[in-house]
Amino acid sequence: MLRSQIKTPALVVDMDAMEANIKKMAAFFAQGPSGLRPHYKNHKCVALARRQLAAGAVGITCATLGEAEALARSGISGILLANEIAGATAIERLVQIARVTDIMVGVDNEGTVAALSAASARAKVPLSVVVDVNTGMGRCGVLPGEPVLALAQLAVAQGLRLRGVIGYEGHCVRLAPGPAKVEAVHLAMGKLVNSAKLIRAHGLPLEIVSAGGTGTYSISGRFPGVTEIQGGSYLLMDTDYQTVCPDFEPAISLLGTVISRSGNDRLILDIGLKEISGERGLPVLKNADGAKLRKLNAEHAIVDIVDPDFPAQVGDQLEIWVHYSDATVNLHRHMYGLRDGRVEETFLFES
Repeated sequence: MLRSQIKTPALVVDMDAMEANIKKMAAFFAQGPSGLRPHYKNHKCVALARRQLAAGAVGITCATLGEAEALARSGISGILLANEIAGATAIERLVQIARVTDIMVGVDNEGTVAALSAASARAKVPLSVVVDVNTGMGRCGVLPGEPVLALAQLAVAQGLRLRGVIGYEGHCVRLAPGPAKVEAVHLAMGKLVNSAKLIRAHGLPLEIVSAGGTGTYSISGRFPGVTEIQGGSYLLMDTDYQTVCPDFEPAISLLGTVISRSGNDRLILDIGLKEISGERGLPVLKNADGAKLRKLNAEHAIVDIVDPDFPAQVGDQLEIWVHYSDATVNLHRHMYGLRDGRVEETFLFES
């Protein structure tokens, strides 16, 4: 199918750019001591997860039980649920996933440890946990040091399999590249790695010290003691994230059709907030210097024509760069992979 035959609005990805991003990240980790466990939440696509695994990833990270279930259904193992869960229903879902594949889940409180232990004993299904460490972001996670040790010891005492520690230095991501960012990331990673060392010093083995993301991969991924990085956004790379991590090419955009043109002043696309996220800022048009996106409504993109000779007419297609990929992918069921103006592959989203 040609690009021009795609029913709009439609999410599309530049295959050349995406493949270049996969190769660049894989090459970085192939040359260092840590591994890459990519984050599924960014693309929610099993086929893309398989591409990341084929490029050398050590497993897959996810954020929700739904994502973990999609991965498990497809036979993918080495799943890290880098988040907390709570409640009997959620824990039962985790048990069912653990029946069929290798999965680890984050814990940061005694109540959840006790509930996981009880569910594991009832079902006779071993459950694996990683202690979530608050490295400074102030979201989930137990405080570094002795509180991490205490929770790790409790998990082991209650029959859970302790696999490691996790921590996300998200508060460092948007710092400008330079010594201050390196120092901030090192401070966060020091809290995580030192907590792991403390656990080991008390006789408990740990295989995983997992951290980071696309915005800090090159710093955290070389910090001594960190075993893996949870980078996700590098694959599709949106225009928001690229401002803090220019190492990767923007690859994801939204294809729309011009449905109205008012002379040389304005045109309207069949794209709105139901198809593209605007919560982190207004997206921009791709390869359209003579026009500027002014506003997104529910079903319309209002575009100002700044060059009277801008050629787009009713029925023509234009693309808008995706500014925040996580929230935009979540609005779609599939994405078209484009190369040389043709659809090479259709990627289904599952979660």
